[in-house]
Amino acid sequence: MGDVIKIVGSSAHTADEREKNDYYATDPQALIDFLDQFEKDGESLHVTVWEPACGEGNLSKVLDKRNHSLLSTDLIERGYGHQFNFLQAQTPLCWYGDILTNPPYKLSEKFVRTALNVVQDKSKVIMLFKLQFVESSKRFGLFKAFPPKFIYVHSRRIKIWKNNEDTGSGNALCYAWFVWEKGFKGDTTLRWIP
Repeated sequence: MGDVIKIVGSSAHTADEREKNDYYATDPQALIDFLDQFEKDGESLHVTVWEPACGEGNLSKVLDKRNHSLLSTDLIERGYGHQFNFLQAQTPLCWYGDILTNPPYKLSEKFVRTALNVVQDKSKVIMLFKLQFVESSKRFGLFKAFPPKFIYVHSRRIKIWKNNEDTGSGNALCYAWFVWEKGFKGDTTLRWIP
């Protein structure tokens, strides 16, 4: 089965194939495309953004070029940002800005809950996940308590790189940016990124 998955270019991995620290970096173009559409839709990021799973800075560098004031952290020292365990961030810590990241998938719900706990009302929490993130009964409680304001689906497949190494192969999985706004209650709006 693993060989079949590799042939079609899927990034679904067995436990043995996964990167030890679940380090799958995002092609910076995916964030550029999202932010361009987000802004066309009349939305914006706070001038101050925390990227709490920054890896080697793929997303942070895009935000920096767009003149955001950044805090870039990661659990693992990768030569970019500051080493910090985001999941240990607790109140009374209060972040005065937005949070945007592609977190380790196995910790995705913990990242969302931690981020929503530390940001102020009306601040945004934006996370890149596989689109299948919406279908889990395990996460139903998360979505019921904290519905995303928007889900931005990439209309074409984006690249996600194991250990930030672009092998040139495609990706058979669909990704989306989940946008929470702290305090939002209502129905989630689905939008597409061309």
